[in-house]
Amino acid sequence: MNATEITVQTTIAADTKKVWDFYTNPEHITQWNAASDEWHCPKAENDMRVGGKYHSRMEAKDGSWGFDFEAIYDEVIPEEKFIYTMTDGRQASVAFDNLGGKTKVIINFDAEKENSVDMQREGWQAILDNFKRYTESN
Repeated sequence: MNATEITVQTTIAADTKKVWDFYTNPEHITQWNAASDEWHCPKAENDMRVGGKYHSRMEAKDGSWGFDFEAIYDEVIPEEKFIYTMTDGRQASVAFDNLGGKTKVIINFDAEKENSVDMQREGWQAILDNFKRYTESN
């Protein structure tokens, strides 16, 4: 849909099975899915199959603003990758590369037009960094 694709990535000191579980299980998603300490994810649902729906609620902790993030899965290969389409038609893919005790997570997503590419990259990277911290400390 968009010409601009953004990539964020990190390497996590955990095996791929754990990283996949922490990334896709709603009980974990609500613990890490925020770009800063001022935000949180009070609710997440995840039907991890082709045609299944992902939904998370992201809110400012002070209650001043929030939004729902929703997507439908196009492809799911457990512990390897998944691809989804967001409600606005943009796509994203998340790959889990097994590095023998460590896992590299690579996210590619279509940029939206409301915010700058740099702002989007920084936001998605901040969420991924939060995921890394949560996964490595649990």
